[in-house]
Amino acid sequence: MPIIVNVDVMLAKRKMSSQELAEKVGITPANLSILKTNKAKAIRFSTLEKICEVLKCKPGDILDFERGD
Repeated sequence: MPIIVNVDVMLAKRKMSSQELAEKVGITPANLSILKTNKAKAIRFSTLEKICEVLKCKPGDILDFERGD
């Protein structure tokens, strides 16, 4: 999939655990894990917004596009 999720990078920069992020965003650790491992098929804008609020970042800091040839 050409969309890359960089939640791990932002978590490391903010020195925050996945568990802490999941609690603050209001999602299960399992769903956050699916997102982090690029296995998610979609993400709700409301969830993306909460992640950005908690990590103090922009959606472009979390989502990246890698062109496949």
